[in-house]
Parts: sequence; structure tokens; C-alpha cells
Amino acid sequence: MNLFYAALGAVLGTAVGVLPGLGPAATIALLLPITFKIPSPLTAVIMLSGIYYGAMYGGSTTSILLNIPGEAASVVTCIDGYEMAKKGRAGAALGIAAIGSFIAGTLGILGLQLLAPPLASFALEFGPPEYAALTFLGLLLSVYLSGSSVLKGIITAILGLALSLVGLDSVAGTPRYTLGVLELQGGIDMITVIMGLFGVGEILYNMESATEVQILTTKITHIYPTLKDWAASKWAVLRGSGIGFFTGLLPGGGAIIASLIAYAVEKKVAADPSRFGHGAIEGVASPESANNAAATSSFIPLLSLGIPGNPAIAIIFAALLIHGIQPSPSLINEHPDVFWGVVASMYIGNMMLLFLNLPLVGMWVQLLKVRYAILAPVICVICLLGVYSFQSSFFDVWVMLLFGGVGYFMRKLDFESGPLILAFVLGPIFELSVRQSLRISMGSPVIFVTRPISATLLVVAVLVIIGYFSIGARKKRKTATPAG
Repeated sequence: MNLFYAALGAVLGTAVGVLPGLGPAATIALLLPITFKIPSPLTAVIMLSGIYYGAMYGGSTTSILLNIPGEAASVVTCIDGYEMAKKGRAGAALGIAAIGSFIAGTLGILGLQLLAPPLASFALEFGPPEYAALTFLGLLLSVYLSGSSVLKGIITAILGLALSLVGLDSVAGTPRYTLGVLELQGGIDMITVIMGLFGVGEILYNMESATEVQILTTKITHIYPTLKDWAASKWAVLRGSGIGFFTGLLPGGGAIIASLIAYAVEKKVAADPSRFGHGAIEGVASPESANNAAATSSFIPLLSLGIPGNPAIAIIFAALLIHGIQPSPSLINEHPDVFWGVVASMYIGNMMLLFLNLPLVGMWVQLLKVRYAILAPVICVICLLGVYSFQSSFFDVWVMLLFGGVGYFMRKLDFESGPLILAFVLGPIFELSVRQSLRISMGSPVIFVTRPISATLLVVAVLVIIGYFSIGARKKRKTATPAG
């Protein structure tokens, strides 16, 4: 059964990556209601994680053949991948993307296997002050790394924190911010928010901006890279894997930033940087390796600390909660079958994806011919049925539609939804940790700086803030040229 759901997740993830307009977070949110009927939490997480890292594979197909990123982490692949395709080397580009993704994913899983257990053992020493400092740092990094505008990230994070406060006070048990609505006393449901923002919101935005795609008609041949191709890209794959792995550990980092950094580094170390943008195979190998390694390593904070680092992982966090498993440092000891089962499924899923993306590339090209006007109503129906089936509540359906409108306007105004979701998930953890810490210290905030781990985390947070302002000041000095 687990093998079947691993294969299903891999196939769905690849399809999601191939189809422009749908991302892994939106698809995991849409398919989350299906897991309600799956009795085993391990099986549910295997399928959802397969969708996540499978989308990283599939995104390269659209980027290379259409010059349109199938999902956001593949945007850099368009630069050199499409140029290779125009020169008749689409097969080589697709091949190195799949093989690089497989190597990076496998190295990332090995890192997950080796790093998560000792990190979880260390995190068992955490008390409320340490968790408060860790979640604060996570919120800060998610804002800083989420997009081009930190101010917009702060606004969406504050909105997410405000939404997480709606419902009964966790200590006093009194209603707060419910506006007298009885249904809100239980809080705003995470699934409803996620499906509204990433499901309905994405549909509305993509229907407005959807354009007919022109598929490259050149016959795809020589999918397997030559020895020359492999010699040119082997170090790019390894560098991208390392960059992606460490970037994926950061809250708010994830696959998008990993691919951007990997491409910039590859261009910097190249003997002839002018080749980039004109079909350099390293420009495909490095970012594709980076986004797959980041997708895998982003499971480490979730499974070892109980802290989700990006929207897709936050939805998997919700799936674990729905199935009665609290992601925390004790997860590996209390539910070893879940942790090691997910690790084993990732090894197998990566092999499945290699076979799905190399020999079956022609099938995925045909999938690109499906019009979004057909997909959008189907996705709408799935959203409505999924939200209603969770609690059989029409109120949840209206809330989902409301957040669908919020998601649409956020996309129109270029606001990132990632900080909102992460703040919504981390908000209750942060609030409870702060309140418990203050109760322990009889109301004194000094407890956060007198304990070594929490003080260290807060120092890192301060350094991040100082670094942001110093970089901004340096940019202003560069742009300010003296008169005359």
C-alpha cells in the first residue's frame, strides 16, 4: 500500500510540476482531504511528500520546452533550458535535469537520515524559552527570505499571526476575536485557509493571466546526456546539491531561493560566464539539483523540531496533526515508523521519478495540451468537496471562498502567501511558548536571554536584522552618485 501511494504521489507531483499555474503547495492542499480516509498517517505523508518532491522534477519539463516555469522553483531553469531546446538539445537538457534531480534528491535523503535524529535528540533539551526563540527566528527568516519586499512579508506575517489568535484563549478559555460568531470559537481551520489561498486564489489568478502555450515541436532525442555533457555538469550537480540542502534547512528558504543561489554561484565559478543564458548545460544542472535537494532537506526541521519551513511543508504539518501525530523533537522516538518510513519512501520515490521523467517525457508533453479552462472547474469542485468533507460545514466553505479572494488580491498586489501560512502555523506555538516562559519566570522576560540556547537563537535573529539593514544601507550608498 505504501509503495502504491509513493508511486501515486510521484505521478501527481510530476503532473503538477509539468502543468503551468499549479504549484506543489496548492496541489497538496487540494489532495489533503483524500488522506482523511487513509487510516495510516505514514501512508498519507508518503503520498503528500511524493507530490512535493515530484513537482520539483516535473517543473523542468515545462521550463525547458515552453520557457514557462511549471512551478516557481524551476524559473531559473528557463534561462538556459529553453535555449538548449531551441538549439535541438531539449533531450540533453531534460536528461541532465532528471539525473541531477535524482542525485541531489538521494544526497538530500542521506543528509535527512543522518542529521535529523541527532538534531531531534538535541532539541529534546528545548524548553518553552528555546521554542519561543526558535519560532521567532523562523518567522523572521520566513519574512526575510520569502520575496523581494520585506515590508510586504512583515504585513502578511502579522496577518497570519492575527488569524492564529482567533478562537478560544489557550490558557483562559475565553473567546477572542470571534466577532460573536459561534463557529469561530474553535479557531479558523488551517485546511480552510490553505485551500482558499492556494486553491481558489490560484485558480482566480491563473484564469485571469492564463495564455495559450506554444509547445516546442522539435522532436526530442538523445535524452541521456553524453560523457561530454556529464563532464561539464557533474560539479554543477554537486554544488547545487550542497547549496540546496543547506538552503532548505532555513525557514522561508526552500527550493526557489536554492535554485537562484545555485545558478548565481555556477555563473560566478564558470571559466566563461558569457555562455550562461545561451544554453549552458550547467545552468540547467545546478538549479534543478538545488531545488530537489532543498525539497528534501526541508523535511529536517519538520521531522526533528516540529517547525515547518515553507507552505508545502506546513500543509504536511497539518496532515500529521489531522492523523493524530504532533510534529516535535520526540516524533522520531514516539513514531519511528513514520520517520523511517518517509525516509525509505523517498529513496524509492526518487527512483520512480527517474523512470517517470526520462522514458515517459513524451507523455508529459501531451499533458501540456490540456486547457486551463478545463482544469480550473475541476479544481474548484475538488476544493469545495474537500473543505466540506472535513467537518461537513458550509461555514468552512464560505471561509474558504473568502480566503480565495484574499489569495487572489495578494497575488495581484505581489504579496507572498508563504509568510502568512507559516505565521498562521507557528503562531500558536510561539504564543504558548512565550506565555509558558513568562509563567516560569514570574513575568520576567530576562528568561529568554539567560538560557544559552534561547539567547543564541535571539542573537542570530538580531544579526539577521542588522544584516538586512546594513545591506540596504550599502545599496543606497552605491546608487547615490555624487553630483558632477
